[in-house]
Amino acid sequence: MLRLPAFELCRPETLEEAASLLAEGPGRVRLLAGGTDLFPNLKRRHQKAEVVVSLSKVPGLSGIREEADRAIVIGAGTTLSEMAASELLRAELPALVAAVASISAPVLRNMGTLGGNLCLDTRCTYYNQTEEWRRSIDFCMKEEGQVCWVAPGSPRCWAVSSSDSAPMLCALEAEVRLVSSQGERWLPLPSLYQDDGIAYLAKRPEEILTAVKVPAASRAAGCRSAFAKLRRRGSIDFAVLTVGAAVWLADDGTVEKARVFLGAVASQPVEAGPTAQALLGKTLDPETIRAAADLARREATPMDNTDLSPAWRGAVLPRYVEAVLRECAA
Repeated sequence: MLRLPAFELCRPETLEEAASLLAEGPGRVRLLAGGTDLFPNLKRRHQKAEVVVSLSKVPGLSGIREEADRAIVIGAGTTLSEMAASELLRAELPALVAAVASISAPVLRNMGTLGGNLCLDTRCTYYNQTEEWRRSIDFCMKEEGQVCWVAPGSPRCWAVSSSDSAPMLCALEAEVRLVSSQGERWLPLPSLYQDDGIAYLAKRPEEILTAVKVPAASRAAGCRSAFAKLRRRGSIDFAVLTVGAAVWLADDGTVEKARVFLGAVASQPVEAGPTAQALLGKTLDPETIRAAADLARREATPMDNTDLSPAWRGAVLPRYVEAVLRECAA
């Protein structure tokens, strides 16, 4: 049985206090929300922590509300199960509900939070193993080693982003609120990520993700959205591909704006810009959709660091994009 290492547990009662504790040092201090990612990582010694800062006593981090401008704000501490059950989200952001409902299994969705899923550690076949297994081949550069075993000649880590909520929220043009002892700032969600398997988040170490805002324009009345996920089994397994798409139509039925994001194909959610661009000014007919979906293959290079073969994953990627866009076309 894998056991947690010893650490000091702190339970601050304000965001300022929590941010102050986090500022004591990256790697030494870890933030705890639901723990569904952190605790397994600590058990397998992927991550280390002398201090774990729990957000359980910090008020105001959960809940779903509408603002005066009809934007929808979701607290980062809101559980995935609460999101999936929300009548507001089911009516106004159905593709987001599909994304969070696909994550793991009910038990973990009852504990896991939106903020935790957005900040999910990147994954790799050579990294997500027990400490003994990793030591036997020598540790990879993501944890103590010097070599990326996926691409041994590469100077960087290629672990992939496996957050299911991130590609969908990026497509819906969501923003995130980051709070530290120096104040707060709102950031477009794609800007939260970096294409590096180790330094995959752009936020400062002491910043805490506290809320996600989806603009009114992305609600169901003005935006068509859809989500799809590829994995070996229908639950539990992490994705080897996710597609989140949002399409805004003009009065004449042509595409006014489109955003398509891919997950689990790089160290960050990848925007399929050429696919979205190919839809502009056109109706969502089968020929237009298929031609646009074929362009998505250029934006991703699946590597041998997750489940299923890279060549097959690359081959089915355009077909998943096509299926999502067909759903948007209704």
